[in-house]
Amino acid sequence: MFFHQHPYPPFLNISTKKLIVGTLPPPRFSTGQLLKKDVDFCYGSYFNSLWLYIDKIHNLDLRYDNSHKAMDQRKHFLVTHNIGVCDIVESCEREKINASDLGMENIKLRNLIGYLKEFSNVDTLLITGGNSKNGPEYFFRKHLKNIIYSLMLCQIKFQEFINLP
Repeated sequence: MFFHQHPYPPFLNISTKKLIVGTLPPPRFSTGQLLKKDVDFCYGSYFNSLWLYIDKIHNLDLRYDNSHKAMDQRKHFLVTHNIGVCDIVESCEREKINASDLGMENIKLRNLIGYLKEFSNVDTLLITGGNSKNGPEYFFRKHLKNIIYSLMLCQIKFQEFINLP
């Protein structure tokens, strides 16, 4: 089994208003075996269209290489536009070493709700992918259900407490 640890901490600051939420970058980002046109930053795979579209829409003339300048260009864009990145998966195990969300097992999630509390200016979640099993929306909904269930249990226990003789 391949242990796939997320290589990047969440990228947020006090001004973040929009938050991009995905799962994990391809395993090569965790092992440091980047391709020539990969950027060692969130969504830095050259085969991921996010930065290609942002580059075209905003005429940024982004670099696509392993340089610090390429990372700084992306960070600057995100900060300037009050956008953060916080993928929901912290780590997982994989039978095959690939980027498929379906191949993730023994998944450890990040506390996305905790980050939303800490960075309370976030008003929009931009969730990548769909609601497929092991996708970011699937995990976020699961995370919310657990919180709602916990709140309901607290309410029931509180009701039992105030109804004591």
